[in-house]
Amino acid sequence: MSIARRRLVGSACLATLALAAPLAAVAQAAWQPTKPIKLVVPYPPGGSSDIIARAISQPLSEALKQPVIVENRPGANGNLGADFVAKSAPDGYTLLLCDVGALAISPSIYTKLPFDPSKDLRGVTMLAYSPHLLVVHPSVKANNLKELIALSKTGDLNFAVTATGSAPHLAGVALERASGAKWTYVPYKGGVQAIQDTVAGQTQVLMNGMLATLPQVQGGKLKVLAVSKGTRMPLIGDVPTIAEQGVPGFESGTWQGVRVAKGTPDAVVQRLNKELITVIRAADIRSRLAGQGAEVVTMAPAEEEQFFNKERARWAKVVADANLKLD
Repeated sequence: MSIARRRLVGSACLATLALAAPLAAVAQAAWQPTKPIKLVVPYPPGGSSDIIARAISQPLSEALKQPVIVENRPGANGNLGADFVAKSAPDGYTLLLCDVGALAISPSIYTKLPFDPSKDLRGVTMLAYSPHLLVVHPSVKANNLKELIALSKTGDLNFAVTATGSAPHLAGVALERASGAKWTYVPYKGGVQAIQDTVAGQTQVLMNGMLATLPQVQGGKLKVLAVSKGTRMPLIGDVPTIAEQGVPGFESGTWQGVRVAKGTPDAVVQRLNKELITVIRAADIRSRLAGQGAEVVTMAPAEEEQFFNKERARWAKVVADANLKLD
């Protein structure tokens, strides 16, 4: 083959590759599901993650043109449902909607975790942040954090734990250690039951996500003493933060996000990220969540991974300091 012909063939190949590259990118971006999608909530119905899952399932179904089915798989502080998704096919048809903070705690507190959240799952996006509310049964004779701490030292306060090793549990531990409070932890298998028992007066103190807890405060069934955000929440602007009541820098909350099995193709993750962000940012959903105390917070997949790693390191220190371990 002559040099001129070789140059001609080479130029043709380069032109073909140049055309193929954008076509491949278009094909990647155009992932379209062809069967129903399972949205796994690893907690019982009625909690913060479940509320968000049911708020987004129908509009997400419309965006993806496939049914999006919410499936509750509670147990082991969300680890059973997370393990199910971690071991599912990495194809985008099984999504995990959970408290990402709680998931980041699991590797530190469980000695026999059947999966590794960092190695077996990958982030899609964060969806919402709901600060913890520190609430008490109305019969508790404390109207602020200082009074609650003093009262706790009598040894008569039971602290309802939404699940052992959960983010609200460790927030309670961190608050106890930082403030000098003393309470007895009573573990439950989910936030709904913990709320119900505190409303009934069987436990006296509860720290839980605002999204699930605020309705009980608004209904007069629980008394709120503090919010665990860095600044006050406009929705409950007269409620002071924990930080401004003598525990500087204290902040905690519930972070709902979506993760999928590791190995899920980038094109699938990017499409899910795009549609989830569009759905959660819709005016009606954003307004509904804001009215319940949740702030819409979205992230690119890489940002969600960075957030997860920071949360994992942060809570690992709390777990180590408190010497907490579960089988």
